[in-house]
Amino acid sequence: MLRFTPILLAVLYGYAMYRFSVWRTSKELDSQSTDLTDPVLLDMTRQMAQALDLPRIKVNIYEIEPVNGLAAPDGRIFITRGFFNRYKQGKVTAAELASVIAHELGHVALGHSRRRMIDFSGQNAMRTALAMILNRFLPGVGMVIANGLMTLLAARLSRSDEYEADAYASALLVKAGIGTAPQISLFRKLETLTGARGAAQPAWLLSHPKTGERIKAIEANAAKWQT
Repeated sequence: MLRFTPILLAVLYGYAMYRFSVWRTSKELDSQSTDLTDPVLLDMTRQMAQALDLPRIKVNIYEIEPVNGLAAPDGRIFITRGFFNRYKQGKVTAAELASVIAHELGHVALGHSRRRMIDFSGQNAMRTALAMILNRFLPGVGMVIANGLMTLLAARLSRSDEYEADAYASALLVKAGIGTAPQISLFRKLETLTGARGAAQPAWLLSHPKTGERIKAIEANAAKWQT
């Protein structure tokens, strides 16, 4: 029984981290967000809501500067102020920003946003337990190896979620009459907008798939649906 104690403690630690992360994320979003009121974007959210047979899609502006969108574990959709500012500056179109909202809706509908919080906590527990075990055989380097293995696992899970959310967004945008062209054009702008330089890294080390691969997948789905 004693040999399983480190694993049990790691699992309990992971659960505690999960509960704390959910609470902290919810409090931060509540205190740093405002309602989306832009009439053009609201009209596009109405189109998507109608396609989903929903009364409305509520979108919030998260008052931070990085360019991003996110789906909270409780199902709320957020666009950062930085992203919204790019839209107001004419660097991003309303349809392109609507494609971000559709993508985040995909994360909610497919259960990614809630599962990611659980995955994060579970990965912390697994990392701790694995490090404890490895340190018995490789003192001093167990945590390094455990961190590397869990980073690779997390990246693979995240890339799969991104492809699924992209496909959901494509289907929704087509059904809403917006189409996939804004989704593709935004991806071509995204690295410039965010200042990302991830293209030089191996795809299996990235938490998001490479932009070109995502565009190919979207184009393949659109072509399949039109046949």
